[in-house]
Amino acid sequence: MTPPIQIVVASKNPVKIKCVRDGFEKMFPGTAYEIQGMDVPSGVSVQPATESETLLGAQNRVAAARILSPQADYWVGVEGGISDDGQEMQAFAWVVVLSPNGTGRGRTGSFSLPQGVADLVRQGMELGKADDLYFGRNNSKQANGAIGLLTGDVLDRAAYYEHAVIMAFIPFKNPDLYLSFPSE
Repeated sequence: MTPPIQIVVASKNPVKIKCVRDGFEKMFPGTAYEIQGMDVPSGVSVQPATESETLLGAQNRVAAARILSPQADYWVGVEGGISDDGQEMQAFAWVVVLSPNGTGRGRTGSFSLPQGVADLVRQGMELGKADDLYFGRNNSKQANGAIGLLTGDVLDRAAYYEHAVIMAFIPFKNPDLYLSFPSE
């Protein structure tokens, strides 16, 4: 009997663990796996403020998780970020999946943040804390997140990230099409 696939999520945030679990199950139905979350540093700002800084945070997370848990089959980093042109602030996330065979990347769509939330982030507040203050919530980033608050939970944070997880697993589902996909 083949042992279960070992997946390490580079966070203990239950939303990030759920989106990886759900995305993996959809990409590899019926595959036995075990999933574990671990706290690792992103090596970037608490609130990444550019596309490249957000991607770097996800890459740093998988690299740190790989060092702490080298026996895993996959390491997954999920990093949320913002971009701000001074008038409109957009939120999005990057997902990086690393395995001994290569790396996959996926990105969520982006959405505009309300001006009041954007103003709090511009003052140095992390998006999750800004959401909590603005919407009168507590720890929304480990629940429905900004996307859930803004859509009335039509789309919550786990479902929002899940598509990027699925996209990051594409090279692993189709290794014959990605024979030389790069490793970190």
